[in-house]
Amino acid sequence: MTTRIDRALVWFRRDLRVDDQAALYRALTGARQVFCAFVLDRDILDALPRADRRVEFILGALQVLDEALRRHGGALIVRHGRAADEIPRLAAELGVQAVFCNHDDEPQALARDALVAGRLEALDAELRTFKDHVVFERRELMTAAGGPYGVFTPYKNAWLRKLDAFYLGSYPVERHAAALAPSGLARGVPTLANIGFKPAGLSPHVGQGSRGAEALLDDFLDRIDQYGRTRDFPAVKGPSYLSVHLRFGTVSIRRLARLAHQRMLGGEHGAEVWLSELIWRDFYHQLMHHHPQAMTAAFRPEYDAVRWETGPQADALFAAWCEGRTGFPLVDAAMRQLRQTGYMHNRLRMVAASFLCKDLGLDWRRGEAWFAAQLLDFDLAANNGGWQWASSSGCDAQPWFRIFNPTTQSEKFDAEGRFIRRYCPELAGLPAKAVHAPWERAPLQMQGVDYPRPVVDHALARARTLERYAVVKTRALPAREPT
Repeated sequence: MTTRIDRALVWFRRDLRVDDQAALYRALTGARQVFCAFVLDRDILDALPRADRRVEFILGALQVLDEALRRHGGALIVRHGRAADEIPRLAAELGVQAVFCNHDDEPQALARDALVAGRLEALDAELRTFKDHVVFERRELMTAAGGPYGVFTPYKNAWLRKLDAFYLGSYPVERHAAALAPSGLARGVPTLANIGFKPAGLSPHVGQGSRGAEALLDDFLDRIDQYGRTRDFPAVKGPSYLSVHLRFGTVSIRRLARLAHQRMLGGEHGAEVWLSELIWRDFYHQLMHHHPQAMTAAFRPEYDAVRWETGPQADALFAAWCEGRTGFPLVDAAMRQLRQTGYMHNRLRMVAASFLCKDLGLDWRRGEAWFAAQLLDFDLAANNGGWQWASSSGCDAQPWFRIFNPTTQSEKFDAEGRFIRRYCPELAGLPAKAVHAPWERAPLQMQGVDYPRPVVDHALARARTLERYAVVKTRALPAREPT
């Protein structure tokens, strides 16, 4: 039996909840006194614009977390500085023997954690880390040959075969909450102004922290059976809208997977489709663990030979894409939704990404970086995986010769133009059939409509893309080996 230590510190990161929190549970069952902390890490925050929705979301989630900890006798210590400095300093101030936290497999996070572990060791303390953010991680699901999966369907089948009550079980934090200790260092959650930020306009529909996650989950469970039929239509309330809560851990992935799996076994098709999306999330995270170099380069190295458009004209096209003025209504509506709300519907992420790479001929990394700056639910593994899927350079990606037609996508998934009219109100007066390709309308019918003509001809762009990607056929290489 492991001897209990006297004092421990739980370092919250992307797991901002009390319920079913692995590191918190391990600390509570392994120490007599447990303190809790979060660092507003300047290594991350200093690079952000002074108005960033994610910072607003985090502060709201910290407020809810602090309230929950105080109800159980603890409190949240919040520091603003470099996490690599603040955590060892706080460990020394509190006199803890161990810092407990959950895994974060992003390359920069791993480097930070290694630095923290070394500094704690100099204080005769240790860093203990645990799985919490995914159902299966790292080397928990490997092929028969002992390597990581590179194709989703076999991974999904293995994921479902291995799934059992153990992996979906909840950590009973409240049962051991008596070990939580208050601290005079816990002085509440700072305001945006306290840390040099200002409001960015966070949508109230997102909700605040774990309370917001609960409300969204309750709402989604009432309509989850329709998820498979509604998820692709941006004008319909189809998605769960829980992605930001999964990103920051204000809801437990084990709880969501358990609910989806139970309903799938009960015959609910929508739950089965949603569970598959949660498995995709695990898939991308295990890819990041085994192939960290793919976070900056093509997963399939031959795609690094694709020559993307550069220069002033390319920059102008990129700006038109970012600002939602490409002349393709569904693409523009999607990009305006992103700028205005920090959210983009999943179907539209695919459409917008395909358009950037395969209509405009621009490097997928430019789009990935723009999404990273704008998305409230930005997650490195999922964002990179999605962009490499769209550009065909990634693991189990769409074929390079598959090119979305933005007009066809518009007609199929927003047939009445409801979503387009919401974010492109200048097109509101056009009939449904015309809203997908307004450039085809007679000039007289477009009088008074201030909407740009298409920046490219899709048919010509498609032909150029096929030429651009032809290099892949002659330079096919094996996927990068894990490092």
